[in-house]
Amino acid sequence: MDFKVGVGKSDFEELRKSGNYYVDKTELIYELVHDTDNEVTLFTRPRRFGKTLMMSMMENFFSIRKNSEKIFKGLSITEHEDFCRGWMNQYPVLFVSFKDVEAEDFDGAYKMLKTKLADICKNLAAIFTDAPVDRDDEAIFLNLKAKIAGEDDIKNSLKTIMRMMHAAYGKKVILLIDEYDVPLSKASEKDNENNQYYSKMLDIIRCIMSTSVKDNEFLQFAVITGCLRIAKESIFTGTNNFVSYSVLDEEFSNYFGFSDYEVNTILEAAERTDKADTIKQWYDGYVIGNSYVYCPWDVMNYLSVLKNRKDAKPKNYWKNTSHNGILLTFVKRTDFDVADKFEALLNGGTITQTISDELTYDTLHSSEDNLWSVLLMTGYITKADPDEDEDTVSLKIPNKEISSIFEDAVVKYFNESVNTETIGNLMNALWNCDEKRATEIVSELLWNTISYNDYHEDYYHAFLAGVFVGRGYSIESNKEKGLGRPDIILKDRKNRRAIIIEAKKSDKLSDLEKYCDAAIKQIKDENYAEGIAGYEKILCYGVAFFKKQANVKLLKV
Repeated sequence: MDFKVGVGKSDFEELRKSGNYYVDKTELIYELVHDTDNEVTLFTRPRRFGKTLMMSMMENFFSIRKNSEKIFKGLSITEHEDFCRGWMNQYPVLFVSFKDVEAEDFDGAYKMLKTKLADICKNLAAIFTDAPVDRDDEAIFLNLKAKIAGEDDIKNSLKTIMRMMHAAYGKKVILLIDEYDVPLSKASEKDNENNQYYSKMLDIIRCIMSTSVKDNEFLQFAVITGCLRIAKESIFTGTNNFVSYSVLDEEFSNYFGFSDYEVNTILEAAERTDKADTIKQWYDGYVIGNSYVYCPWDVMNYLSVLKNRKDAKPKNYWKNTSHNGILLTFVKRTDFDVADKFEALLNGGTITQTISDELTYDTLHSSEDNLWSVLLMTGYITKADPDEDEDTVSLKIPNKEISSIFEDAVVKYFNESVNTETIGNLMNALWNCDEKRATEIVSELLWNTISYNDYHEDYYHAFLAGVFVGRGYSIESNKEKGLGRPDIILKDRKNRRAIIIEAKKSDKLSDLEKYCDAAIKQIKDENYAEGIAGYEKILCYGVAFFKKQANVKLLKV
């Protein structure tokens, strides 16, 4: 295939020059500048929805330091000829990314911020060589470049650089700030009462943002991106003509993420139209405004694999782009009664919640509504009805990929939260052939976890495996033994004993005994105990499940 995918490329110029496939989103430039009068525009979208590539595209279009005619050739923005003559490569552009301004503590993050500002200054240094810049500004610039500037100059850094750019070019500056909230997100995650990481970082970021966009006579306009809109009172206080567009807003909704039409066009170019349904099930389903979109990161990652392996299975590309800790934090909250809601979502249902798109990182965890709002803004859930525009909306998990992330978080929580004493009691009951006690404990464990897959048999299999993992035993799951595949084999090598478990899902509570008998019959008929050589004691159990009830039965010999 001639189809070429540049996975992970967020530099617009590099992507265009290398001939990688590009979904044309350049019309955003015309709509943003020609059709609105926003002095400051904030776009909030989930991670991996093309924010950085979009900002790079704008930098290449506007920057007076570039000649971008060739890389924009054939794209929709060039149809606006008068607009392009007035704006393409006509303005100084200051492009700043806070993506890497994070660390385990404030001092580490502050050093990263200094390094980021120093890199920006090094990139701009040549334009100020003979420019009529203020001497005091030049001294501050050199300190920023050398990473020795004081805190006040750090807070005022972007405005200082913009004043110098204005002096050099005689034109106001277009300011692009990408991932503005990353420093605050990390600070909120790592903060504690002793080091005040969040409050210190908030003070720095607030001042940088305020001085660069509020009453700045050198600003033409600013575009800012992030995952969350931090409440105006916290960051954007007093900013004039400020407009924010979140996943709830219809405006500009078609510029982040891929539409059905765009994905189908990509698949035709890649000669992989046979994968349309698979890609839709795994990577579609996000509602931006009132339109459904795919996550572009996932689509292009999967297509890059399909380029060489046409039968490649879809997988979760999104989960590796962050730690997904917000889910685990939510599940662990004992003061929120959310278990039933998580079960509904994991089983393909919907929940109804009050949502806000204006939050602060230090209050994200202060209410259940705030946490659901964060999950919506960051892409873990989406609106179930695109036409809903009220504060209270129906929510669902968008696709198979995100569902698998939810399942992983639930399993991890269960494994971490199960009381060691409870598991010890279960193991004692199993080794001592106490069916009644084992039944009681397994049912108790089921009641205290969140079920998913609508109580399918594979859910119960994963549940049992999760109970036994990390308990000091060798665990084999669905491995070939005898004539078939037992669900679980648990080996206590030290004491030369083993347990074989076959699990069944019952259709009704009254049939638990019958399904236990069926599991035991399968263990006998398939000779599951064969091949476990050298173990002096082998116990075989049939376990039947109905919703959150279990029955454990021993194969008696």
